[in-house]
Amino acid sequence: MKAEEQVQKFKAVFEKVSGEIGKVIVGQKDIVRDTLICLFGGGNLLLEGVPGLGKTLLVRTLSRVLDLSYSRIQFTPDLMPADITGTNLVVEKEPGKRVFEFQRGPVFSHLVLADEVNRATPKTQSALLEAMQEHSTTVAGVIHQLPEPFMVLATQNPIEMEGTYPLPEAQLDRFLFKTLVPFPTETELGIIIDRTTGTETPDVGKVLGGEEILEMKKLVRSVLMSTPVRDYISRLVISTHPETEQASNPTKKYVRYGSSPRGAQALVVGAKVNALIDGRYNIGFEDVLAVAKPALRHRLILNFEAQAEGISPDQIVEQIIKEIPREAEKTTKKQG
Repeated sequence: MKAEEQVQKFKAVFEKVSGEIGKVIVGQKDIVRDTLICLFGGGNLLLEGVPGLGKTLLVRTLSRVLDLSYSRIQFTPDLMPADITGTNLVVEKEPGKRVFEFQRGPVFSHLVLADEVNRATPKTQSALLEAMQEHSTTVAGVIHQLPEPFMVLATQNPIEMEGTYPLPEAQLDRFLFKTLVPFPTETELGIIIDRTTGTETPDVGKVLGGEEILEMKKLVRSVLMSTPVRDYISRLVISTHPETEQASNPTKKYVRYGSSPRGAQALVVGAKVNALIDGRYNIGFEDVLAVAKPALRHRLILNFEAQAEGISPDQIVEQIIKEIPREAEKTTKKQG
């Protein structure tokens, strides 16, 4: 199949999957888009929003549309790592003969919903780190591979912080995107009420399978990227570090630590999927800008001054984008 045909097929499948999810999830188009970008980009997603906005429903609906296995882990302070990964249990195979047998935990699913992930202790949160990065988990020295495709979707409540354990920077960095879930509009809230309190339940159809998703992930990796776009991504990430010469003005004033190299990787992968969604086989500056906030907002550690003035990571990303030039624009001006 030619590249153009693959791109058009990708775009059509994306629209069909989004349409099926839209039968259940009201509005939230940006959230659905970010979720699918992470899925096809091979990354994990952190969803932040107050309870009741449909985060759990989104993941459950996604598993039905994509015909993937799904598990939900409710994170609580007393949750242990073995409750996530699984553990070795003594099993009696024959009378008088007992052996250790590995009992798989809920992490052995294609889609894993870590609900209210910041309510568990750091020790338990770290049980997800290997799974998120390596798609495997190690128990008693034995490495167990997780099913492919694999994706962790974690949720956290930004308001109720009492009794929670903020995610460490190392774990936050493992999420390809951090997406903020907004409250629905008045019209959307009315539709939600009608759908959830009536007798009819929306039904969704299966659009994709696991093998097809893996093929789409391969296509994402093959999307072309020009050197000017790559260099622009590098400048964006470096400009988030206050100690560098290229640091932007808002970075110097409000940022304590900037993005890791994973931020650059997230920008590239997200831009590639965004280009395919729009029917293109090469990424442009507009694709990078489309994913800049979800790719970088959780990778910026702000200083006290930013917190005191109520400055958000999104505001800093916006200012950085305004300050950092694109080589293509410079060339055009010189030619003109």
